[in-house]
Amino acid sequence: MKKSLLLATITALLLTGCGKDQDVLVVGTNAAFPPFEYMGGANGDEVKGLDIDIAKAIAADAGKTLKVENLKFDSLIVALNSGKIDFIASGMTITDERQKSVNFSTPYYEATQVVIVNQDSQVFNTPADLAGKKIAVQLGSTGDIMAKELKAEVVAFNTGFEAFMELKNHKVDLVLFDSQPAATYLAKNPTLKQLDIDFSPEFYGIAVAKNQPELLSQINATLVRLQSSGEYQQLLEKYQK
Repeated sequence: MKKSLLLATITALLLTGCGKDQDVLVVGTNAAFPPFEYMGGANGDEVKGLDIDIAKAIAADAGKTLKVENLKFDSLIVALNSGKIDFIASGMTITDERQKSVNFSTPYYEATQVVIVNQDSQVFNTPADLAGKKIAVQLGSTGDIMAKELKAEVVAFNTGFEAFMELKNHKVDLVLFDSQPAATYLAKNPTLKQLDIDFSPEFYGIAVAKNQPELLSQINATLVRLQSSGEYQQLLEKYQK
């Protein structure tokens, strides 16, 4: 009996040691979506960006240290619901479909999809003009969802960079991508241009597992604080140059 009790105690301690550090909050992101998240720093191995600064503020307000997990975008919700990460900050658009799996914070950024083409491309004026076209997107992104709704031929990549390279190599007709990250890519690629097509606006939110209402409340409180103090506007100006 004593041996059994000792074994049970040791097992419990080992299991406790395998759990998450209670002083750490883990954010999941995909660091290929500048200026919201990207690889940078002195050695190019640090995840930086607007979302990361917001995540740091969330952790600080909770009295915890932030840990960043850089994952594929389409695996973020799976990682969240499996407990690998605590929340998602990755330029994620709030959609009805995603809300079936996660809860979102109050919106913190308004964006829209834009069409990027080569300078010598034909002109597309409406969403209907994109039907049947070959469109490059980031896997699991809003652009991916919209392209499928447009009944287009969709070529999905893990990063926006890969999608833009496919366009530059004239292997697709266009890239469908979020407006601000698209502007970052355009600034570095003068052979590309943006077409003005009227898409509905979309809103980014911080995603939290359904069973974490307290964390969601903390995140919303931090977003309110950042916006009311003017810190959020400073972050926007820092990253939207």
